[in-house]
Amino acid sequence: MRLASPKRRKAGRDPNRYPKGLNRKKVQALIDHYENQSDDEAIAEAEAAYADKSTTMMQIPKELVPKVQKLLAKRAG
Repeated sequence: MRLASPKRRKAGRDPNRYPKGLNRKKVQALIDHYENQSDDEAIAEAEAAYADKSTTMMQIPKELVPKVQKLLAKRAG
């Protein structure tokens, strides 16, 4: 008796959907970067982000996050 083999995905077709400008290769590069980052590198990256004068870090209530995301997406075009 032969057992049925599990269904295989077609090679080359990525089932995931990515935001504009991203693809599987770019996402994997980001994952690799952060998974291989030392604690000291992560701290330095976070400190640099807070020190960047061109951006602002804000605390907003969770229930407003979807509205803020929509506003940012609308502004980005």
